[in-house]
Amino acid sequence: MSAVAAYRSLVRIVGPSYFVIAFLGRVPIAMSQMGTLLLVSSATDSYALGGAAAGALAVTNAVGSPFFGGLADRIGQRPVVLTQSLAGGVGLVGIVLVTQSDAPSPFIILMAAFAGLMCPQVGPLARVRWSPILHDEPDKGRLLDAAFSYEGAADELSFVLGPATVGLLAVLVDPSEALLVAALVLAAFGTWFALHPTAELTRPVPGAVRSEGRLLVGALVALAVAQLFIGMLFGATQTGSTVLATDAGQPGLAGVIHATLGIGSAIAGLAVAALPERITYPRRMLVSALGLAVLSTPLLLVQTIGQLVAVIALLGFAVAPYMISNFAMAGQLVATDRVGTAMTLLAGATGCGYAIGSSVAGRLADGVPGIAPDGGHTPAFAVTVVATYGALLLSAGFAARSRR
Repeated sequence: MSAVAAYRSLVRIVGPSYFVIAFLGRVPIAMSQMGTLLLVSSATDSYALGGAAAGALAVTNAVGSPFFGGLADRIGQRPVVLTQSLAGGVGLVGIVLVTQSDAPSPFIILMAAFAGLMCPQVGPLARVRWSPILHDEPDKGRLLDAAFSYEGAADELSFVLGPATVGLLAVLVDPSEALLVAALVLAAFGTWFALHPTAELTRPVPGAVRSEGRLLVGALVALAVAQLFIGMLFGATQTGSTVLATDAGQPGLAGVIHATLGIGSAIAGLAVAALPERITYPRRMLVSALGLAVLSTPLLLVQTIGQLVAVIALLGFAVAPYMISNFAMAGQLVATDRVGTAMTLLAGATGCGYAIGSSVAGRLADGVPGIAPDGGHTPAFAVTVVATYGALLLSAGFAARSRR
């Protein structure tokens, strides 16, 4: 079955509306991180506080994701996603209110943390649904591979649409509008995703015996660390883009600039489904990690918005293949009734990486005596480069262990 035929089969099986719902349901988390960074940074005139607030949102989302993923494994996705979608929307509105009221920094960070905790991880939970959706299909393996490739591309497209929307609203209105739009989209499409009939397929069979044994086996921990590195890439690159755009007098372009990272990534993600099955996931992980390291290095040399857009656009082609490999291998490592926990664990690790990347990059951008005394965008992008080389070293070790 060709990649095109596989994608057509997926649309036939679940219907086109499901793809729209599941895609728009994951956009608010991409909007909220960039929106919080821009809103708090501009309102307080501090990159460090903006990075800390965006990082707090990402950290609590990361920490809470495995818990809510495990809860969804036990009781089904519908009640979990429904509750999170409504509460998360309230939290995003709260960020706008406390920031505009000149509340003390701890209150801003606390509200961002609450919003992050309650935002559902729609992308990983959508991945969980594909196995029961395709359970009776004759070519399940090939279709599942295509589904995971699509989900990787959808994640990247959400990181195109999210920051781009934030950037446009920041230019046309102000950053607070971006978070209000994100709250509305989350409440509407998160709820719709929760109520979609496919959510019923994730509800455990009454009386079924749950799997036992350790979830955090060595390979799954390694994949979580791999996602930590990719999260650092997102956070540091987003912060560096904000600093460079602001210094150029175009702060509203930060979201649009960062969105270019997802364009090449989405294209590459969709193309992954065409790879033959003999090219294993560990090998795909290693090759894409090499691409991340090579393509991120020029970030240390960029000085203009045009140069940054060109480098980030190319870097994106290595992102989705790397993430798709990680999530696919995680799904193979655990029992069926624990896939939700595993997927959200990796998503949580990505969020932790985002928090580390944005916070460290923001601190370096403000200037650190003895390390980055002048601050600026270059030290922020150095965090991106360090993360990609860490991903390369980890992937090489993972691939070598897999061969043994």
